[in-house]
Amino acid sequence: MSPEPDKKGAAVKVPPPLIILVVLLLAYALDYVVPLRIPQSSVLDFAGYALVGISLLLIVITSRSFRRLNIHIEPWKPTTKIITTGFFGISRNPIYLALCAMCIGVGMILHSWWVLFGAIPAALLLYHFVIAREEAYLEQKFGEAYVQYKARVRRWL
Repeated sequence: MSPEPDKKGAAVKVPPPLIILVVLLLAYALDYVVPLRIPQSSVLDFAGYALVGISLLLIVITSRSFRRLNIHIEPWKPTTKIITTGFFGISRNPIYLALCAMCIGVGMILHSWWVLFGAIPAALLLYHFVIAREEAYLEQKFGEAYVQYKARVRRWL
């Protein structure tokens, strides 16, 4: 089935990185008001920085896939193809997965349980405001091809 032309995309209203930033800031503010500290450890610091670094690398690599295939990365713009290779062969949402993993890494670096567990509301907000809309859009636009991709590849991991 060839994609139908569209002009609106997935009707996503909030940029996903903004959702993550707001969650991180709220969690950090909550940590300031009601501290819930993780004991300091150089191993924890290293793991946190590694997780943030891996997340950033994953975002850069998957972003290049969009550019290489000449597809809009912004979820509010129309798309012409489904990327099913590379990290998209493992997760339907590798960038959102990386953003949530980044929350965990930042929580480890800041030694804050609030920030670390901020990954949970971040994932829920991403699902509600972004992923559900993208999936409905892609299924409507690409039909059976997207349904088969969804059956083959998990949403997160």
